[in-house]
Amino acid sequence: MKHFPIFLAVEGRRIVLSGGGDAAMAKLRLLMKTEAHLTVIAEDVADDIRKWEAQGKLRIINRAMEPGDAICAALFYAANEDDVEDARVATIAHAEGALVNIVDNLGDSQFITPAIVDRDPVTIAIGTEGAAPVLARAIKADLEERLPSSLGVLARIGKTFRHAVDVLPMGKKRRDFWSAFYFGAGPKAIAERGETGVLPALETLLDDQVMTARSAGHVDLVGAGPGDPELLTLKARNAIDKADVVIHDRLVTPEILELARREAIIIDAGKEGFGKSMAQSDIDALIVQHALDGHHVVRLKAGDPTVFGRLDEEVEAIEVHNISYSIIPGITAASAAVANIGQSLTKRGRNSAVRLITGHDTKGYADHDWRALAAPGEVAAIYMGKKSARFIQGRLLMHGADPATPVTIIENVSRANQRIIATTLAEMEPTMTQANLTGPAITFYGLAPRDAAAQAYKLKEFA
Repeated sequence: MKHFPIFLAVEGRRIVLSGGGDAAMAKLRLLMKTEAHLTVIAEDVADDIRKWEAQGKLRIINRAMEPGDAICAALFYAANEDDVEDARVATIAHAEGALVNIVDNLGDSQFITPAIVDRDPVTIAIGTEGAAPVLARAIKADLEERLPSSLGVLARIGKTFRHAVDVLPMGKKRRDFWSAFYFGAGPKAIAERGETGVLPALETLLDDQVMTARSAGHVDLVGAGPGDPELLTLKARNAIDKADVVIHDRLVTPEILELARREAIIIDAGKEGFGKSMAQSDIDALIVQHALDGHHVVRLKAGDPTVFGRLDEEVEAIEVHNISYSIIPGITAASAAVANIGQSLTKRGRNSAVRLITGHDTKGYADHDWRALAAPGEVAAIYMGKKSARFIQGRLLMHGADPATPVTIIENVSRANQRIIATTLAEMEPTMTQANLTGPAITFYGLAPRDAAAQAYKLKEFA
C-alpha cells in the first residue's frame, strides 16, 4: 500500500486550487461538497467557476499564483494543465506547508483524490493508486446503485443517538442494534413516516434490545478452506465479518484473517503435531468464556472443521453451557488439492471409495487398515503426513502395495506458493525430505497429476 487512506478534517480550513479550466472544474465539483474555504487562483477562469463564486461557494484571485497564496492551506491542487506552471505553483505550496496534488501527475503528488460515493455523512473512498481509474469508477457506480439515498439521513440521526446505546454491552449487542436500525427499522420508518419517524423507531428498537441484552453470545465453528480467500463460502465470510472474537488455528492464512473487523479480538490458538501447542481444553475454555461474555465468537479452522478438526470436543463444551452455535463447513484440503492436479477423488473403474486418513493423532503415528489400503486401485488423501511419511510408506509396502503406485504431494494448497510434487510409493521417502516442505501439505496415495497439471506445476528443483 503506497497511499494510506485517511479522512482529513477540512471544515473551516483553506483549500487552494491553481487553475481555471476543465481540470480545475472537475476537482472543484468534488471540493464544493466539503465545508472548507475554497480559493481559486488563475488568470483565466471558466464561466462556471465565476458562477460558483457569485453563489458564495468559493473565492477567486484573478492572477497567477504568488508566494504567500497557500499559507495555512490544508490542501493544494495544481490544475493549470501546464506542466511547467504546475511545477512552479506546487513548489510554492510545498514551501508554505500545504499537502500538494498535481492533477494527472501521480509521481509528484503527495496525495491523491479517490473516487467518492457520497451519502453524507457516510462517505466511501475508492482508490487504485492510479493503476486502474476505470476500475475505481466501475466500483463507484456499483456502490451508488446499492446504497439507498436515505443512508445519509439515517447516519445523521443515528449519530445523535449514539450516547443512548451505551446501555448495551460492547461488541455483538451494539452491532446487532445498529444493523437492525440501518437495515430494518430505519428504512421502514422513513418509508412509512418520513424523517420524523426515525427517532421514535430508534427508541423503540433500543427498548427491545435492552430486554435481551443479557443473553449469551453465539459461536460459529467455521471452515476457512485451504487458504485462498476466494474459496471461502459466503456463509463463512459473513460469519468472519460479524465476529467480535476470532479464535483461529495456525493454518488459517493472513489474507483470511484480514477479513475480520479491525476491532475484533484475534486469538491464535494454533496446534501443531509433535510440537508446542495450546491444549484443546484451553481452546474450549476460550470459546466458552468469550461467548458467555456476550460475544459473537468464530472458531476458525483451516479446511473443514468436520475433518480432523476436534469439532466434537468443542461442540460438547459449548452445549454444556447452553450456548447457541452453528457449524459452517469449508472446502477441505483434499477437494481443493485434487482439483489442482486435474483429478477426481473417485472414478468409475478405478475406485468407488476414497479414504481420508491422518498421518498422526494425539497418541503419535496413526494406524490404519494397511492391508485394505495396499490393494490395487485404492485412493487415500493423507492429512498431516509430512512427519509420518516413512512410517506410512513402510506399512503400505509391508502389506503388499505396489512400489510403483503413484503418490502426489501438494504443499500450500490453493495458495500463491503452491507446489505439486509427483512421485511413487517407492520414492515417497526420500522425496518428501528432499522437497524441504515448509508449508502444510496433503499427500494423495494412488493419484498422479494429469499431464496438463503436471506441466503447469512442474517442480524445477527442490528448494
